[in-house]
Amino acid sequence: MTASPDVMEDAPMAQETSLPSATLGGDSKRSVEQIALLLFITVPFVALLAAVPLAWGWGVSWLDLGLMVAMYYIGCHGITIGFHRYFTHGSFKAKRPLRIALAIMGSLAVEGPLVRWVADHRKHHRFSDAEGDPHSPWRFGESVPALMKGLWWAHIAWMFDEEQTSQQKYAPDLIKDPALRQVSRQFALWTVVSLMIPPVVGGLVTWSWQGAVTAFFWGSLVRVALLHHVTWSINSICHAVGKRPFKSRDRSGNVWWLAVLSCGESWHNLHHADPTSARHGVLKGQLDSSARIIRWFEKAGWAYDVRWPDAGRIESRRKEDAAHAA
Repeated sequence: MTASPDVMEDAPMAQETSLPSATLGGDSKRSVEQIALLLFITVPFVALLAAVPLAWGWGVSWLDLGLMVAMYYIGCHGITIGFHRYFTHGSFKAKRPLRIALAIMGSLAVEGPLVRWVADHRKHHRFSDAEGDPHSPWRFGESVPALMKGLWWAHIAWMFDEEQTSQQKYAPDLIKDPALRQVSRQFALWTVVSLMIPPVVGGLVTWSWQGAVTAFFWGSLVRVALLHHVTWSINSICHAVGKRPFKSRDRSGNVWWLAVLSCGESWHNLHHADPTSARHGVLKGQLDSSARIIRWFEKAGWAYDVRWPDAGRIESRRKEDAAHAA
């Protein structure tokens, strides 16, 4: 594996070295991190539950709705384009300003430090739905009770597991980049920035504390909870159900109703059949906003060597029965 972040998913993992840690706690999650993780899961989720009756009874302002949507898709595309397709799988190469911007955008999603996120996901692909996968819903078996337990594990519980992925083994290329290592270590700072942007904007636009509070509720708490659970659904739901027209060595499936909210990530079967592809939604009608934005980056000259799937590459990964049906 080279020192560049443009590393393919199927490249051999590096041997353990004495590289500097890219997260404040290293590979292990300290008790303070566990408590913080619990808070960042439960508090936004409570806000998400409260959002329905609040919206029904008092409504939501266009400003708050706009802040929620804007911050949601900034963070979502930071994860899907940056953390996932670029840093984890090397689906394209990026000029340095875009590389740093994607690292920061992904950090605004409040899903953990860059290097830890990438290391976990590379390990997931190496052992997908097999022993060693950090978050397979099939971990406990195939019976209904076992699958229910597995879905909970894949969705949330795995993040509290004491056994952590070695960042030096699975993401040495990112650790060796000083700028990326700094962004990863500054995760707490980017979390504060992410949570404070909506109330600051809301307060300034309305020039009131009430505007700041409602913007924080919708643009920070509800937005974070919604993005978290959509992202985690890729780990849980998309590995338990969905159509599987492409050959993969796991149970990844396409879940159409998550496509818009997940920015194209829920076309998960093709992704596991062809992990380095810059586009996941390759069939007719499969919306993939992340691929569209990567195309814009390419046209602007910010991204290059993009791994776009062609017809032959797609057909070579189809299941025989799916090809006959088509």
